[in-house]
This record gives sequence, C-alpha cells and structure tokens, in this order.
Amino acid sequence: MELVKVAVDVMGGDHAPLEIVKGAIDAVNENKHIKVYLVGKETAINPILSGLSFQKEQVEVLHAEEVIETSEPPVMAIRKKKDSSIVKGLNLVKEGTCNAFVSAGSTGAVLVGGQVVIGRIKGVERPPLAPLLPTEKGVSLLVDCGANVDARPSHLVQFAKIGSVYMEHVMGISNPKVAIVNIGAEEEKGNALVKETFPLLRNCPDINFIGSIEARDIPAGLADVIVCEAFVGNVILKLYEGVGKTLISKVKKGMLSNLRSKIGAILVKPALKETLKDFDLEQYGGAPLLGLNGLVIKTHGSSKAIEIKNSILQCAVFQEQNMNDKIRNKIMTAEQ
Repeated sequence: MELVKVAVDVMGGDHAPLEIVKGAIDAVNENKHIKVYLVGKETAINPILSGLSFQKEQVEVLHAEEVIETSEPPVMAIRKKKDSSIVKGLNLVKEGTCNAFVSAGSTGAVLVGGQVVIGRIKGVERPPLAPLLPTEKGVSLLVDCGANVDARPSHLVQFAKIGSVYMEHVMGISNPKVAIVNIGAEEEKGNALVKETFPLLRNCPDINFIGSIEARDIPAGLADVIVCEAFVGNVILKLYEGVGKTLISKVKKGMLSNLRSKIGAILVKPALKETLKDFDLEQYGGAPLLGLNGLVIKTHGSSKAIEIKNSILQCAVFQEQNMNDKIRNKIMTAEQ
C-alpha cells in the first residue's frame, strides 16, 4: 500500500502543541502506511516527541516560526505569514510532498488558505466544509457547515453531488439519500434559496434526492447527505454539539444523584458508555474541505488527541479511495 503523507499544523488549536503531537503519533502507531509532517516550532515539538514511542521513519518535523491566531483577518494572515504552520502545511500539499493537511487552528485561515494555496478542482464553484454527524442509523454528512455563508443554488447542487461521492466511497453507503434543510416537508416552503434549489436537486439525475428534511429529523438519519448553506449548517452543527454535551452531562449527573442510581450506574455503565460513544463527534475526525486539489481537514479548535488521530486516519481513507479524482469526474460529467 502506498504511503499516505499528512501535514499536521502543530501550533493550531486550544490544546496545541501537546494534544496535536500526541494525536499524530497515535495515528502513525495505528497505521503503518501513514507518515506525518509535524509543522510548527521545533522547540515546542521535539520535547514532546522525546517522551513518545513511534517509528522514526513515519514522523518528520518541519519548522515554522510563525503562528496564525484566530483573531487575525484570514486573507491578510495567509498573505503575510508565509512562515506560519498553516501556510507551510498547505504548501506541502500544493507541492505534492503531502496528500493532506490537518489543522485545529484558525478556521478562516484554513478555508482561505485551502482555496488560495492549494486551489479548487476545475469546475468546483465553492468547496464546502462537510462534517459527519452521528445519527440513529449511523452518520450523515452535513454540507456546508462553515465555508459558504452566501451560497447560490448552483453551489448547493454541487454540494449534493460532492457529498454523495464522499458518502458512497469513503463511508461505503450505496446510492446515498440527499435532502435539503427546510422548515417543512412541502416543496413550496423555505426561503428563496431553498425554493430555487429544490427543483434543481429534484431534476439532478446523478443524485438520490429525497426532498426536504427538517432539523429535528436529522438525528434520526433520514438522509445521508444534508445540504444547506453555511450559516444554517453551522447553526445545526453547533446545536448538535451543545445538545450532545448537555445530555451526556445530565445523564452522568442523574446516575450519581443517590445510592440507588449509583448502584444502577455500575450495572449499565458498559452499555451506556458504548451507546454514548456513538454521539461523540471526536471519534469521526474533522470536517474535510471538499473540492480542492488536495485534502484539507479542519478539526475543532478544542480538539484533543483522539480527534487529531481520527482526522489523520480519515486522510488515509480519502487517499486510498482516490476521492479527488472521483469528485473531479463527477463535476466534469455534470458539465458535459
């Protein structure tokens, strides 16, 4: 199997660099066909590496002196901070040294940098940010959750096509069901964007469009690809995360409220832990920015080692499935 090379922004995120480095090392220890390029300040990276066990040939450190902060204007930061961990990591993908780039740093800088440095696949109008959401039936792909707030109908149609390719080849779902987020099931409902996009999706021959989906039906897994513009998608994602954390906290608190519940908690803990694990977003890795000439994955700013590890492992699946070629072919076929 061909070696998958992943550039990792070690300086980005609330828990950088420790959790980022640990996650990268966990990934290479789990998959011998991955090599990581740890991009960031050597003085911060090397002391952490010295305390970890790994195959030396699977890890390389690339020094980057600068760090792009989340408060900086993304476009200006990408232009001015050429020696930053984000820009250097993206350039590794652009040059072909690496297949993918993973960062928990500035979302704006990663999104802008992905398009400016790596560039879009020919024919892709707007690359969407697409995280996996846990559902009753498995997972659904939310497209878009943060990259294109002012999307047009043609963008949403491409999101549906790109999302379908991802779910079929990365997640193994045959003929994935596609739905557009709406405030009701009826076609005449929704804002101007949804009303204009709906018939375009319905008449699109190369996707399995099932109509509208209301937010309350997303956790039930009624659709595999959830299409929306980034404002709506980001609200859905953040609410999903917040409700999930609150429910888990409430369950834990309730199970420890008295002696009887504590005894019951001991009995149900193994099953409950396994059930709640399905709704832990960290296990699904970050959100890929789909439609670029190389893979870029944006993880949460609060990412711990587990999410970094899973994001890197996600890159390997993406590369093994030749996802960029499949997306390119899907878009080219649609244009003909």
